[in-house]
Amino acid sequence: MLYLHTKEELTSSKTCSVKDLLLKHKAWWHFFQKHKEELPQYILDTISRILSCKLHARGYSEYCCSNPECTHVKHVPFTCKSRFCSSCGKKATEHWVQTQLSVLPACDYQHITFTMPREFWRLFKDNWPLINLLPKVAHDILLEIANKKGLLPGIFTAIHTFGRDLKHNPHLHVSVTKGGLNKEETAFKPIYFKKNIIMRMFRCRMIAFLKKAYRDNMLKIPDSLEALCPDYKTFAAWVQRRITKPWIVHVARPTNSPMATISYLGRYLKRPPIAESRLKHYDGNTVTFNFLNHRNNKHQDFHCSSEEFIRRFIQHIPPKNFRLIRYAGFLANRVRGEKLPIVRTLVGQEPNPTPYNLKYAELMQKTLGINPKECILCQSDMVLKSKTIGANDKFFYAQHENLALRKKIVA
Repeated sequence: MLYLHTKEELTSSKTCSVKDLLLKHKAWWHFFQKHKEELPQYILDTISRILSCKLHARGYSEYCCSNPECTHVKHVPFTCKSRFCSSCGKKATEHWVQTQLSVLPACDYQHITFTMPREFWRLFKDNWPLINLLPKVAHDILLEIANKKGLLPGIFTAIHTFGRDLKHNPHLHVSVTKGGLNKEETAFKPIYFKKNIIMRMFRCRMIAFLKKAYRDNMLKIPDSLEALCPDYKTFAAWVQRRITKPWIVHVARPTNSPMATISYLGRYLKRPPIAESRLKHYDGNTVTFNFLNHRNNKHQDFHCSSEEFIRRFIQHIPPKNFRLIRYAGFLANRVRGEKLPIVRTLVGQEPNPTPYNLKYAELMQKTLGINPKECILCQSDMVLKSKTIGANDKFFYAQHENLALRKKIVA
């Protein structure tokens, strides 16, 4: 018999985590009972992982004090390692950043954000196959501009689906090298992408993209738009009207390293859409979290019901194996092995070392100044005594109800 929640686990947290919010007053269970017919499998898998995070049923490491006169023993439960768990993202982010830095060449970069009018957001809601095709639209624009100059830049793109208040706002963050490999592969020449040109091209390509998606039956018209666009002709006219409006395509100032962009993207790609530090209050009915309003550049509190918060949260969980990062140009997977060493040589950069996977204890020491391997009784070093392997994700999905209701489970 395995107890999923110990007294220590339920009372030790000083901040409200996503897991706490899902469990308190059975918020997730009530949401699940109300919406279970429409919830896809991958969302239930993700929530089950979050609910089982740091439980002894997942397994744990046992540490004992190196001082033979000290009897202190410490159990460290394993985490779920889900990107949507607010307790698991820090280590994954650090490792991802180091991995990207070991791949991307050290040169100047432009960071470009591609957005679309809010009227189009609903077309992508719950439509991950369509979101999957968005990066190619941006890549084709940048590659076409560069190709006219006879250059091949390096591009990496991150797909975002959320705004600061967790609304569904699909957009792209693109980093492109401010230079490209010439056709002879003998020089790395400068190139600059201009905002107005990119905006006009993106606007035209996106309108054509949506029309084609409709014709290919890839686009399901939402209920709120069906009366206005009952057929392709009316839909095409509705989409075309947006061509006269300026779209927001933000081109940031060039940087001489990908570090700033990678660190920024890592916070969103390897962590949930909302950090624990932004969850300010939850009383079982109302959730309050803080967000930066870009319209007035001020921090505001957002209030909503627990049901609405969960709805906003889970709509950003992608299907299994959905890739949020894409590469193009000389960074594309099919040519990277051949062209990246050439680029590094031309920009005078040595091959980057293999990224170091920061250990949990090292991360705690680095970020919080806490040594988790120090004995709390005698300050001696704690040493690993054993590891107990717990149940897998499939098991926890089968125990979804018990997890949600804080009941016991039998392994």
